Amino acid sequence: MITFNGVSKKYGPNEVISDISFKIEPGEFVSLVGRSGAGKSTLIKMLIGEEKPTKGRIVFGSYDVARMKSKNLPFLRRHMGIIFQDFRLLPRKTAYENVVFAMEVAGRPDREIAEITPQVLDLVGLGNKMHNFINELSGGERQRVAIARAMVNHPDVIIADEPTGNLDPINTWGIINLLMKINELGTTVILATHNKDIVNQLEKRVISMEDGRILRDEEKGKYILA
Repeated sequence: MITFNGVSKKYGPNEVISDISFKIEPGEFVSLVGRSGAGKSTLIKMLIGEEKPTKGRIVFGSYDVARMKSKNLPFLRRHMGIIFQDFRLLPRKTAYENVVFAMEVAGRPDREIAEITPQVLDLVGLGNKMHNFINELSGGERQRVAIARAMVNHPDVIIADEPTGNLDPINTWGIINLLMKINELGTTVILATHNKDIVNQLEKRVISMEDGRILRDEEKGKYILA
């Protein structure tokens, strides 16, 4: 499903990703771990086409990501649901409207939007707050809106880049449990995090990074850095 083959990335003379290779199969839950600056976010930006590798190949399904033209990237991203630490929600819209917007951009019909949006918000525990504006929601609730928006178009993969970085422990585990539920329904999940407790309790595959390199790649791994 996803393949990185000999991928490196330089900014000027500085190499931030160094000759990385790995594969992620459909339905996997993979934790991508490492300290700040390890290269996790750069790797994700290359996967979604925001950055191009200096060398190497990135394949997502039938897409050769690194060779895609900017105008074609929206077709790639329709297969992805992306969740960020800073939510990236539309602040002047309600929770419902934020999810609707994602479906409208994808060209979904009005009848489908009206039917599916409440179902997805109910799934993430916001059925009773779907008409609240974003500034009326807590941090954990905002991240749930972001998850609803990411999953509403049935992507092949959910990519979560430090989704719990700004949350307290209770809300953190609420978000992680949601991601686990999404994965159990068949969606591939890539979780970039530096939260040791989360990774060690998940007991899922762990790819550990440091200084732009992969230190280890283990099934049912732990958060262990050199």
